[in-house]
Amino acid sequence: MSAVSSMMRLLQLGDSALPVGAFSFSNGLESAVQAKVVRDAGGLEAFVRVAARASATTDGIALLEAFRAARDGDRPRVALADREAFGRKLNEEMRVMSVRMGRKLAEVAVKIAEAPGVEAWLGEIRRGETPGTYPVAQALASEALGLDEASAFAAHQYGVAAMMVNASMRLMRIGHMDAQAILRRVGDEAAAAYDEVRGRSLADMASFSPMVDVLAAAHVRASVRLFMN
Repeated sequence: MSAVSSMMRLLQLGDSALPVGAFSFSNGLESAVQAKVVRDAGGLEAFVRVAARASATTDGIALLEAFRAARDGDRPRVALADREAFGRKLNEEMRVMSVRMGRKLAEVAVKIAEAPGVEAWLGEIRRGETPGTYPVAQALASEALGLDEASAFAAHQYGVAAMMVNASMRLMRIGHMDAQAILRRVGDEAAAAYDEVRGRSLADMASFSPMVDVLAAAHVRASVRLFMN
């Protein structure tokens, strides 16, 4: 596959218009705005950066493990990465977000690519044999599309940041230019995050962002909201 074709597939996988339901979730940002934890562009950037960091050291590791397992044809390793990713979600909202988007991405990948591995995994999800988390779906879809693991990791990190930045446009007063500048700056940190976690195992998956966890948990019981829980 040429470099241009590879880039086109990466752009498609990272496109915010990809129908996986990302627009329905704010990754805790809605509660952060309501609680006035995030008040302006500076607060938004800090919140997105924390979420991206937590994603890299948890879901990012699961994604890399699942990608390598898919490349090697090791189905038990894929299943283990999926369970570990699901088990690291401390609150209901994050679990729901991950599995809903994961299943939708698997359905998209089966439609747009020759992806027997993804199709088999989708069958396991439907039978209740595996959770079907989003980072594992991205790993399997990326491998089926012929991308490398660094590209898969980049698409995942971009998706986390883009979801929250896009949600901010509906939640607070922030200009499109400021939002895009935040997305670029947070995105610039993905390469260092990949270098940091690429050698880690599933046992190393960990993050510490208690404010994000508490806000996401509060969102489940919120009486007024724009985004799904």
